Amino acid sequence: MADHPDFEASAKPIAASVEASSLRDQLATIRLALATSPIRKQLLWACLGIVAVIVATSIGQVLLNRWNEPFYDALARRDMQGFLHQLLVFAAIAGGLVVLNVGQTWLDQTIRLKLREALTVDLIGEWMRPARAFRLANAGAIGVNPDQRLQQDAGHLSDLSTGLGIGLLQSFILLVSFVGVLWSLSSGFVFHVGGYSLAIPGYMVWAAILYAGTASWLSWLVGRPLIRFNSDRYTREAELRSSVVRVNENVDAIALAHGEADARRRLELDLGTVLGAMRRIYSAQINLSWVTDTYGWITVVAPILVASPVYFAGDISFGGLMMAVGAFNQVHSSLRWFINNIGGIADWRATLMRVADFRIALVETDVLHHTERRIEFGENPDGRLTFENLEVASRDGCTKLAEPHVEIRAGERVMITGDPRAGKTLFFRAIAGLWPWGSGRIGMPAGEVPAFVPRKPYFPLGTLREVLDHADAAVSDAEISAVLAE
Repeated sequence: MADHPDFEASAKPIAASVEASSLRDQLATIRLALATSPIRKQLLWACLGIVAVIVATSIGQVLLNRWNEPFYDALARRDMQGFLHQLLVFAAIAGGLVVLNVGQTWLDQTIRLKLREALTVDLIGEWMRPARAFRLANAGAIGVNPDQRLQQDAGHLSDLSTGLGIGLLQSFILLVSFVGVLWSLSSGFVFHVGGYSLAIPGYMVWAAILYAGTASWLSWLVGRPLIRFNSDRYTREAELRSSVVRVNENVDAIALAHGEADARRRLELDLGTVLGAMRRIYSAQINLSWVTDTYGWITVVAPILVASPVYFAGDISFGGLMMAVGAFNQVHSSLRWFINNIGGIADWRATLMRVADFRIALVETDVLHHTERRIEFGENPDGRLTFENLEVASRDGCTKLAEPHVEIRAGERVMITGDPRAGKTLFFRAIAGLWPWGSGRIGMPAGEVPAFVPRKPYFPLGTLREVLDHADAAVSDAEISAVLAE
């Protein structure tokens, strides 16, 4: 029996081609992974705990800001007794903040650990569903180097999400806590210009919003290309690691063929693409530094410049000035969270895209090409293996057997032959159920589990029992002992 390729020019490619999804889809798939995780309750309690700690820390920082006025006024009056009393107050507030900061660090690390566990376990579970890993490997670029997405990208996404999320929450709570303080402090600010008095309600609040908003807009404008550059770098790093692993697995063949020079050129080429991607990132980061560093230095004097007209007009004391400056710095630092983290946000966005698109591809692998024809699988009660009008679809067309009806009975030996690249490997994958796309019917012997031998043998690491269980062999411990005793 021989098989002959019968290619059809109109045949559609079977490989799944998953395009980059939207941000909403990416966030939705990560949320689903966390919602179905067995450790979701532990993760939720840790998140609630850190919210409570951040709220308590914000209260302590408000108290510390209020402490500024009596402390600096005591210095201005040269009041030693009041100065010493304020030092004791500071020690109490600072001691409480130290305890809260240590608790926040512990909760931060706990969330990172639990988040990575939840994401990685979910990805491994989806990847190891029957035949999914195989189908994804034949699904185009999304299935290349899944090890990086499972190990490095999932861990990096957990760290970035935790750090950025806690920072954003902390900035928001600080903003809510201090914006009222700054508004009340600047409500009495009156500007005297040319004999006229001008009062601007919440003057310093509007100044902080305008200042931080301008810096945020410029930072996003300059730093936005980092999303694309970071994603490209992770892809190039995965290709380099894959090449190194491939060379390491074939060192014997390379040495026997004296192919070290070719292997080195391949590795150097992959390294060159990584270095090129890194250069683009560094160039973008340098451009971003011009914006962030400039605003960072201006911020040193900005709050004093904003409040100085009112101070020199004699409307507030020195202690009131320092309290207003402290509140302005807190509000401004909360508003400039985006500026300080634009690089991390771009990195998070790129990593989220890689992890989420990988999970989406895993889930959709089983439903992709649902409009394509599929091979029908059935069972034959008389122990025969049959093929009825079998055609196996591939990227190049369709491969079919020369005979429309093939029947193989128990004990018969059959050799499948064909021209090179005729699709023999794909044919056997179809028999094993790994490649369901095509048409016709495959009838397997009923009540029997066929054994398929891959081109490259694989045995899991572990005990002999674990190896036999992996192969679905119904072998008892007594049978194993009898064989080993022979």
